[in-house]
Amino acid sequence: MQQILGAMRKAIVDYNMIQDGDGIAVGVSGGKDSLVLLSGLAQLRKFIGIDYRLVALTIDPCFHGRQTDYTAITGLCGRLGVPHVIRRSQLGDILLVERKEKSPCSLCARMRRGMLHDMAKEEGCNKIALGHHRDDAVETFLMNLVYEGRLGSFQPVSYLSRKDLTMIRPLCLATERDITACARREGLPVLAKNCPVDGATVRQETKEWLQEMERGKLPDLSKKIFGAMCRAHLSGW
Repeated sequence: MQQILGAMRKAIVDYNMIQDGDGIAVGVSGGKDSLVLLSGLAQLRKFIGIDYRLVALTIDPCFHGRQTDYTAITGLCGRLGVPHVIRRSQLGDILLVERKEKSPCSLCARMRRGMLHDMAKEEGCNKIALGHHRDDAVETFLMNLVYEGRLGSFQPVSYLSRKDLTMIRPLCLATERDITACARREGLPVLAKNCPVDGATVRQETKEWLQEMERGKLPDLSKKIFGAMCRAHLSGW
């Protein structure tokens, strides 16, 4: 966990993510990224020298009309001293039954974000922490370049004026490999993915292409792309 905490602390300081008095809503899906993020932010409170409040927010898409069991996640939140709020939704039915979306990921993400923003405001939070990591930033950059013909990625910190909320990504300097290893070592209760279209997305294709390149003659490709993004101060990096 120490390596992850170091990367998170550096991101928080370098990008001025958190200030005294912040109420931070942590988006918790039950995946490895969000659970490492939650655990890291809870542990950092003890020594980072910033006074902030946390609340874990979970949106259950209820795929196939079934509610997800988040008992283990709620238990983790209890051990960390973080309240856990779960909102059941009809995202699964809306996207896959009513609209019959063949590629629902973008719309699903937008709908989840809207719900998350509303929940954060209801909990009196001024910031939302998301579990995007360094590899996500590189994949987003490549997708924007190849499919939209533009240079850009998500930002480490971004302000939503319409909602008066600030989005922060404290894991943005950590790699997916380190996060996966951390979740395993810490014994975090990572939930199995239940999305019907998981693994059949453009992001997954981009991830697999990067992995293939790095297994070949470009072992540091992702690291080099991220370095170029930072040196160019692209999208606030």
